[in-house]
Amino acid sequence: MNKAELVEAIASEAKLTKADAKKALDAFVNATSKALKKGDRIALVGFGSFSVTKRAARKGRNPQTGKEIKIAAKKVVKFKAGSELAKKVK
Repeated sequence: MNKAELVEAIASEAKLTKADAKKALDAFVNATSKALKKGDRIALVGFGSFSVTKRAARKGRNPQTGKEIKIAAKKVVKFKAGSELAKKVK
């Protein structure tokens, strides 16, 4: 499902116009991004939680040359599914 399909699904499920659904989705993405950038954790009960974790620096290999390279440390977004979502997917 891409963004346009998600907007259409939200619009039909919530009985909104596609424009309003797109605004709502964009607002969610922006608010989530800002909170994660600050280091906050976002928990949506039943759906799941988003958090930021640090990934340590490590060594890797260039797949073309086989040469060892250093991969820098960075922050990554982590999503953990909630129990209700996990049951629906199962």
